[in-house]
Amino acid sequence: MADSPSTYEAIGSEGQQRKSTPPAFWRFKIALSTILTIKVILELAVTFGYPNALVDELQGASDSALLMVMVMEGRGQIHPTDISPLLGALEDTGHHGIATEVRAWSLEYLDINPGKEQKPKKSLELSSFGRFKIALSTALREQTIQNLGALFEYPRALMDEIRNAKNSALLMTMHMEERGQIQPADISPLLTALKDLRLHGVASDVEDQFNEHLRITGKMAAFIEELKETCHTLYDKIQPIPYIKEKLYSVDKVFIEVGMEHCDSRGSWKTLSSYRGIFSVAKGTSRIQVIEGEPGYGKSTLALQLVYDWCNEVSDSPFCKPDILIFLNLRQLGGITSIIDAIEQFLLPRDSSVKRLDVEQLLSNRDIRILVIFDAYDEYPDQHIEDTFVTQILKEKMLRHVDVLLTTRSSCIPPACGSRTGCIRLTGFDEGAREQYVRKAVTGDDEEVQRILEQLNTNPILRDICQAPLFSVMYAHVAHEEEEFHNIRSVTGFFEYMIDCFHSHAQNKVSDYKREQLQMFADNHHELDKLAFDSLTGANQQILWDKEVLIKKFGAEFYGLYTDIGILVEEEVINRSRGAKRAQSIQYRTEVHFYHKLFCEWFAACHLAERVTSFQALFRNFCKRVNPYDLQFVYRFACGINPAAAKRIIKLVQKKPDGDKFAVLCALEQEENTEDVLSTLRDLVSRNVYIRENDTRLLQRTTVQLLELASQKEIPVTCLMLDQSIDKFDVTTSCMVLTSGLSLPGVSSVMKLDVTESGNMSEDQCLQVLAFVKECRDMIGVSFDGCVLPVSIPTERIDHSLITRDVKVSCCSDNKVEFNLRSGKLENKTELPDDVCFGSSDTVAEQASTIMQLMVASADKIPVPCLTLGGCIEEFDVTTSSMVLTSGLSLPGVSSVMKLNVTESGNMSEDQCLQVLAFVKECRDMNEVSFSGCVLPVSIPTERIDQSLITRNVKVSCRPNNNVLFNLRSGKLESTTKLPDDVYIESGHTVAERASTIMQLMVASADKIPVTCLTLDQCIDKFDVTTSSMVLTSGLSLPGVSSVMKLKVTESGNMSEDKYLQVLAFVKECRDTNEVSFDGCILPTTIPARRIDTTLIRRNVKVSYTRYGYKMKLELGQWEVDDVDVIRKLCSDGLTVSRDHSVLLQQSTILLLEKSTQQNLPVTCLMLDRCIDKFDVTNSSLVLTSGLSLPGVSSVMKLNVTESGNMSEDKCLDVLAFVKESKDMNEVSFDGCILPTTIPARRIDTTLIRRNVKVSYTRYGYKMKLELGQWEVDDVDVIQKLCSDGLTVSRDHSVLLQQSTILLLEKSTQQNIPVTCLTLDQCIDKFDVTTSSMVFTSGLSLPGVSSVMKLKVTESGIMSEDQCLQVLAFVKECEDMNEVLFDGCVLPVSIPTERIDHSLITRNVKVPCCANNKVEFNLRSGKLESKTELPDDVRIWSKDTVAKQASTIMQLMVASADKIPITMVRLYGSFSSVGSDSLSLVLHSGLCLPRLSSLQQLWIGTEDGREVTVDEWTGILNYAKNCQLLNKLELGRCLLPWLDNNPNLDNTKVVWYPECRVDQYILQSGRWQRQKDDKVLTREAYASLVIGFRGRYSHTKWQKQRRANRE
Repeated sequence: MADSPSTYEAIGSEGQQRKSTPPAFWRFKIALSTILTIKVILELAVTFGYPNALVDELQGASDSALLMVMVMEGRGQIHPTDISPLLGALEDTGHHGIATEVRAWSLEYLDINPGKEQKPKKSLELSSFGRFKIALSTALREQTIQNLGALFEYPRALMDEIRNAKNSALLMTMHMEERGQIQPADISPLLTALKDLRLHGVASDVEDQFNEHLRITGKMAAFIEELKETCHTLYDKIQPIPYIKEKLYSVDKVFIEVGMEHCDSRGSWKTLSSYRGIFSVAKGTSRIQVIEGEPGYGKSTLALQLVYDWCNEVSDSPFCKPDILIFLNLRQLGGITSIIDAIEQFLLPRDSSVKRLDVEQLLSNRDIRILVIFDAYDEYPDQHIEDTFVTQILKEKMLRHVDVLLTTRSSCIPPACGSRTGCIRLTGFDEGAREQYVRKAVTGDDEEVQRILEQLNTNPILRDICQAPLFSVMYAHVAHEEEEFHNIRSVTGFFEYMIDCFHSHAQNKVSDYKREQLQMFADNHHELDKLAFDSLTGANQQILWDKEVLIKKFGAEFYGLYTDIGILVEEEVINRSRGAKRAQSIQYRTEVHFYHKLFCEWFAACHLAERVTSFQALFRNFCKRVNPYDLQFVYRFACGINPAAAKRIIKLVQKKPDGDKFAVLCALEQEENTEDVLSTLRDLVSRNVYIRENDTRLLQRTTVQLLELASQKEIPVTCLMLDQSIDKFDVTTSCMVLTSGLSLPGVSSVMKLDVTESGNMSEDQCLQVLAFVKECRDMIGVSFDGCVLPVSIPTERIDHSLITRDVKVSCCSDNKVEFNLRSGKLENKTELPDDVCFGSSDTVAEQASTIMQLMVASADKIPVPCLTLGGCIEEFDVTTSSMVLTSGLSLPGVSSVMKLNVTESGNMSEDQCLQVLAFVKECRDMNEVSFSGCVLPVSIPTERIDQSLITRNVKVSCRPNNNVLFNLRSGKLESTTKLPDDVYIESGHTVAERASTIMQLMVASADKIPVTCLTLDQCIDKFDVTTSSMVLTSGLSLPGVSSVMKLKVTESGNMSEDKYLQVLAFVKECRDTNEVSFDGCILPTTIPARRIDTTLIRRNVKVSYTRYGYKMKLELGQWEVDDVDVIRKLCSDGLTVSRDHSVLLQQSTILLLEKSTQQNLPVTCLMLDRCIDKFDVTNSSLVLTSGLSLPGVSSVMKLNVTESGNMSEDKCLDVLAFVKESKDMNEVSFDGCILPTTIPARRIDTTLIRRNVKVSYTRYGYKMKLELGQWEVDDVDVIQKLCSDGLTVSRDHSVLLQQSTILLLEKSTQQNIPVTCLTLDQCIDKFDVTTSSMVFTSGLSLPGVSSVMKLKVTESGIMSEDQCLQVLAFVKECEDMNEVLFDGCVLPVSIPTERIDHSLITRNVKVPCCANNKVEFNLRSGKLESKTELPDDVRIWSKDTVAKQASTIMQLMVASADKIPITMVRLYGSFSSVGSDSLSLVLHSGLCLPRLSSLQQLWIGTEDGREVTVDEWTGILNYAKNCQLLNKLELGRCLLPWLDNNPNLDNTKVVWYPECRVDQYILQSGRWQRQKDDKVLTREAYASLVIGFRGRYSHTKWQKQRRANRE
């Protein structure tokens, strides 16, 4: 310590020097912490996407503002050179004033020049060091802080400031950083100081935390560096056009921003100005963004631009801010099962220093900002598999803290994403983007740029095609090389021309001979077509191939051409074997894919177009498996390539949902106006023809072309639907201008026009539509849908020709309103109901229709008794004096409405109420407005209330029971009825009833009227700290009610600590509340005292736990006994701890046991239900399966242990050890489990014997003699019941269960209790004559049991003579046994009588065989005897039980032995194989049908489709030979093997039916002969028979396999 003062002096002097001029950023942070309220902090945390655990920590911190500043610094949201993330978040959350003040501080304190672009210093240490600082602050105690301050020689004023701070540890940490005592790379001054203070434990913990920070920082830096190296190779080799290989571009050199739209919360598409706003539009709520677009719209190029921004830290791009960016091309990830595997295979180099575990830790670190980009989901081979790692991430089931960006085609959006998913749509290139690209990537020559663009603009179709960036880029580069561009009239023509250009470019470089060969490859590419077709139509799209496979398939020259011109692209990838070390297992292979998926679709379309007319099955199969919208260009290209195929394809796609739109695209791919095209056209226009706002410009132009062609050919168009697509009518050209900029001329053959628009249409807009109708000469009707027309139009403005043509103008599809062109007015076609309703679920069209009906009623002064606005109000528009609905429509004031009902949810603000009143003002005859389902403000300043409403004496009431009124004169809510002493808000109440009660409480609070008790019954959702109110499950908010004396909370299930504290936070807001009680729920057993607001302690609020009779000591956060009677009642009823109980309920029961002990209250019985794990001798407590510990409870009188399965000896002793610790316990019972039959007496604690503890075994009615460790009978009735039901020993039983059954048999003998029946189920091994007992397969022995009356032996297969005699030997030992039944097995037909014990005959023991009693073994004769006659036709089915089959076989054996003729035996699907000696047929059940000497006919019918082997066939013939009287053998539904010479059977006719009774073959002289024509079956005919047989039965086999798989 001698040299320490100089060290501290140096540090202190440095600190003094710094104090005189404090660092600017440190001053900025201190200033920032003074302005952040808890409301602002929580909103910022949500916007920044902080994890829930961190949000809770911020909310519960003693100094939330200071902690928030440290967290923002750690996460890079504030930095000495950049605070833009914080400013952006403040603006997004509406805190503009705070943002202005923070911006001013940044100019005062920080070195930020607002006019100069700043590039923030990206520090990898920030997030890790920030976490270290927070951890350090938790380790610093008050005394440690004071001692450190003294050692560092902090000024007294500074130490006083730290001491008085809300969180002195956080402030001390900030000061140490500011003075250099802790830095991201060094904390040695702090460690030295802690060691000098002899705080070695603290120093060690701090050093470990800091070393972890350094380790993470180092690994993270290495990982990022390797990622950037890999990413550089991805974005730095862009080929705008495939065959230009000498020119590779970096993505930033060719990237042009495409049009983008984002989907807002209402599902509407809004323009997005730049890709830089992809995540900002979500304002922190969306962690996943799906970027969708049509093929060729630049999705992958955009993704690579984001990668470029991150790698190069482009300062004005938000994508430079993630710490880690992971870019994965999903096309490559087929079969990859984890994101770690994907990163290892495709992003890390061969010699990577980053280990797999490091990657896992970095990805799971919630303090690191991570962005994962999944590119080309539509090409992901495993997209149809449910549980891939990609799907798990998208569903937010893993890596919930990372941001995800996924690109995909619009037709292939993932079916299920997480709740925090946003959507971005790419809309392609406009003219400006096309020009920008030409100048940036093609040529800088102004004249050349103009030539390329003019050539494009002179071809409207080509210009629309080039809305797709891919086509635009290809066109620009080809047009730059070609002086004249081909006349393009379709996408097929464009693509065909492009591919011709590719081939021409290759042919221009070679000799004439080589050129001819290349042209041949260009014209003949059938193998490539088939490869592309098969890859796209397979179960999983697989568009990656191994190079060597393709060379072998196509030939090296063909392959070389298509890779040279760039249509096929090679890519070197890692081929790493699983489980091996990285350095050893890496191999590289070359994978090949198409330059773009569109090229794959082109060649697939070539294959389809060639075969669609001749291969009907291929086409049908293709259409079933491929959705047109998933691979739209395959269909479109095929139509353009082969016009003959187009008609069939168009007919098919029209049957698909929204197929007409797609059919139009297919139709216009045909460039010739053939009769087939006109036929297709007639079919298309016979239905509705749509032009929609969201249609691509190409689709709109195609539709316009289709309409013009129909007009030229005078083909009637049934209906033209203009859906949100009208811009204006151009009188100079007499055309309707669409929103896309295209012009739609009048189409003479259109019969009807349907205009769908949103909002209110002006008079001019209506007249423009009518002007277009005038140009369509055959049009007889126009319908407006989804919009509101003006109530009248001056007749002089309406063209008289429309009236002359008698054009009908209907409004909305329900035809309730019509516009009369003669009068120029809207007219109602139906009467309005008394209560006109607008609902949130109404369609826009329905609302528009109702609005127009009201407008007509108002104009005609027709009274409307009531108007209801149900959850559909958006705002009141003062400029138009109308109410804007959520649908976007405007409802003007309706003068004739008498009453207004407003139904809304939630709490209405003052402004919302005044907007409703402003609408009421516009409805001149309205005298009442009623609110339902919402909570009004308790008061509104009278100066804000329009005086005219008071003059009109408008009444404002609140439904349903009008308990509350709003007095417009006083501007206050008033209660019309007195509140009861006990006020209830229940889950069963309607929203309107709850709202009414809340308003009554608000009135009582404002008027200081005492409320005795408020009960919240299962209706609490959460407490909102921003509004200091309790949010109910209905969505309503209950503000603090100061006059409530007592709060009663009733909930079900478990209440979390957070929810409990939220209730207390609400109690704090109720200033007069002095008691709160909880009932019906399970509360936490303790609450951290630091989380309990001290205000409640000062107010001495009583917190009761009614269920257990507790009250909480708030200072400690612990429960203490309040009502002993409640606890006494619970204890007298008995307590249960079950495995099915939650941990919280188990904790509550354990706490109750502790309280019962403290209060000396006896617990009648404690039940432990399947929850015991073990006994912990160190703590003398029973450990439960939940991990909780239950110490010995002296107050428990009886213990009931319920377990399932077998209980081991050790576990029994664990229970007894717990009983020992529970001093007053005198009985323990076990139920539901199998206990050991004995326990060594030496292992039983003598304390239990002295205490005379009774140990019961409820299952068998036993109690244990503890001195001996043996069970003895306690309840004879239980044993009698068990024995009367019969006992079983089965092979499937555990050894312990078999032992218990044997013990029970012994006890029954001792007690002279008869056992009705003993079943031995496949468990017999042998009979031991030395011990006169039956030995089981488990090794246990069962001695003869005199009390057993009947024995049932269940075995499978054929029992031998010795096995039968062993069973009879056991029967002999059971003196009272008079019957033994054999079931499921086949007994020998006879046993020598001298081997049968005579005592069994004397005792008249019966031996029936099988339960049906058809066969019995006669002990006197030693033979099987049949008790019933055999039928003439004996059938053994596969579905028969084993017992039934055994009975039948024994009957057959008896008949054979007695030489009784057996007419026919049929084996229906039961035949399996032939015995090895050919003397028996083995059945599927395992039984055997022995040779039957008296059998005359045998029919073997196998299961459908059985193919009999040669060995089986010869075995069947040999079996038949051994049946001496057999005269006919038949085989059906099977395929017999081919033998040149089949064995002949003398005197036996052999018949074969390949199918049941269809073709019959008879064996003659070793050859099969067909019976119907005596034709000998040749080898060729047999081969044909085999093909037919397999074809007929393959489907049956498939069905059986599916059924088996399901089972």
